[in-house]
Amino acid sequence: MILTGHTLCLPSPATVQELFSVARDASILPEISLDPVLTTFLSLDSSAALRHQCASLQRRMSVEQRAAFSHELAQRLGGSTKVTNGGVGVVALALSLIFDLVSQQVRGAERADPEARRSQAQQVLGINSVSRIGSIIHRYLQFVPGLANDEENMAETTEIFDELLNLELLDHYERMTTKKRMSTEAMQQWLTGAAFHLHIRIHQVRLNSVPVGAAESLRRSYKSELNQLIEHYKVYLRRNVQVTAPPGPGKHKSRQSSVLKQTNPFNQTSLTCSGTAPIPVSTTTGKNNETNASGAKALEVLDQVSGQNVTNMKNRGSVGTEKKKKLSSSAGISCGGLGLLVIEPLRNVSHSVQYHQCQSPAIQQALVTRIMDALDMEQNKHFFQYTGTVFHGLLRQKESFKL
Repeated sequence: MILTGHTLCLPSPATVQELFSVARDASILPEISLDPVLTTFLSLDSSAALRHQCASLQRRMSVEQRAAFSHELAQRLGGSTKVTNGGVGVVALALSLIFDLVSQQVRGAERADPEARRSQAQQVLGINSVSRIGSIIHRYLQFVPGLANDEENMAETTEIFDELLNLELLDHYERMTTKKRMSTEAMQQWLTGAAFHLHIRIHQVRLNSVPVGAAESLRRSYKSELNQLIEHYKVYLRRNVQVTAPPGPGKHKSRQSSVLKQTNPFNQTSLTCSGTAPIPVSTTTGKNNETNASGAKALEVLDQVSGQNVTNMKNRGSVGTEKKKKLSSSAGISCGGLGLLVIEPLRNVSHSVQYHQCQSPAIQQALVTRIMDALDMEQNKHFFQYTGTVFHGLLRQKESFKL
C-alpha cells in the first residue's frame, strides 16, 4: 500500500516514521547482524587484524605487564610462542579472545576464570553462550589454542564440532520454519552459527580433512537457507507487529509521550502522567536500562490504569490470538492519551502518536517494511556470497602466528 493518500484509513508517511522513531528510541527494534569482530577474523584480513590487536593491547601495558602477558599466553599455548594457522580463520578468532582475556587479567581488569571467558566470548560473537549453538561454538574456541600445533588432533576435533554444529543448525532451522519457533533471537543464533560453521568447514579444507567441494556446497546451502529464513521472518513480523492509537480524538502530536509516574512510592494508586520520553512496557533483556522489577511495576501500573491485562503478555512470553485481536480493535492503553506499539513478544512501548484507529493495519504493514529495510539483511547475505577469488583465497590461507 502506498502511504501517500489522505483518506481516513490511509496513514501518512509522517505517522509511520514517528512510530518507527518511537520504537527506535525505546530500543525495541530487532537487530540481526554478524558481529564486526567475528567477520574481521573470519576474513582475508584476519592475520593483520590479530597482529594489530596484539600490538594495541601491549601498548597499553607497562613493561612488567607485557612480560606477564607473554608468559601467560605461552602457558595457555602449551609453552609455544608459535601457533600453526594462528593468523587465519577460527584459530585467529580463538587467539583474539585469549588476547583480550589475558590482557584484562594482567592489567587487573577482571579475573581470568571460566565465567569471564564465557562472558568475553558472548560479547564477541553476539550470541548467548548458554544456547545450544552458542555453547558448541564457545567450547570449540576454548579447545583450539591448545590443539592448533597438533594438526592431527586439530583435524579430528574440528571434524567432531563440524558435525555437532551441523546437526544443531539443521534442527534449529526446522524449529524456526516448521515448529513456529521463529524470533529475532532465533535468527541471530542461526546467522552466527551458520557463519561460524562455514569457517569450521573452510578450516577443514586447510587441514586437508575435506575436499574443497564440501565447503563450497555448505556455502551455497546457507545462502539459500538464509533467503528462506528472511521470508519466514517477514511473516513472523507481520503476525506480531501491532499498534493501537491513543483513545479519543485529537490533533497529531509529537512523539514525546506521557508516561506513568508514581507520585508516592508507598501508594500505588496515586498516579499522574508526566510529559517525558516513552518508556518500554516490556522489552527483551539488554535492550533497555529498566530493571526487571521496575518493568514488572510498570506492567502492574498499566493494568490498573487501563483495565487490560498487559501483564499476561509478559507472563506468557507471547501475545496470544485473543490478545492480538484486542490490540487490533481496542482504543489502546491510556494515560493522558497513550497507545501501544508491539514489535514482537516482550518488545513493546507506549506512545502518544495520534491517528485514526482504522489506520492500524496499514501502519503495521508499513512498519514491517521499515524494520526489514533497517535490518539490511542484504549485508548479512554478502557473508555467504563470496566471489570465487575471495572464497578460494580463504581456502588457501595458511599463516602461523608468532608471539
